[in-house]
Amino acid sequence: AITLGLEPGRYIVADCGALLVTVQYIKQVDGQRIIVTDGGMTELIRPALYGARHPIRAVSAGTGVETVAQVVGPVCESADVLHPEAPLPELRQGARLAVMMAGAYGAVMGSTYNARPRPPEIVVEGAAWQIARRRETWADLIRLEQDS
Repeated sequence: AITLGLEPGRYIVADCGALLVTVQYIKQVDGQRIIVTDGGMTELIRPALYGARHPIRAVSAGTGVETVAQVVGPVCESADVLHPEAPLPELRQGARLAVMMAGAYGAVMGSTYNARPRPPEIVVEGAAWQIARRRETWADLIRLEQDS
């Protein structure tokens, strides 16, 4: 008899999950539109680590025709790029973007690099939602550094 073991893990959740980020500012550098967000390689390292491409969508409709933009995070690292050429409409500061297909390894590969607390994890089922992991605080980051 042959026993077959199967671990479907990533296959089931690879397309699930989205990292929601907020546009902090937009700049033009050498004719390229760069969208700086409040989330980046600390929350989703796959693009920086090995060039994974996650589709990025505007949560609410932007204006105008979609043009290519580089979507980057706030960490001062040249690798902090969520997408090098995402087709996105014209956006304004405060707009929300969804970095799609972040479910397989987004949270488990996240870090507190550069003293950035991790964001909350929210589970959505239909119209209901609940917090699976609360947002970290500065106190959480320094807890192990304090003398007991």
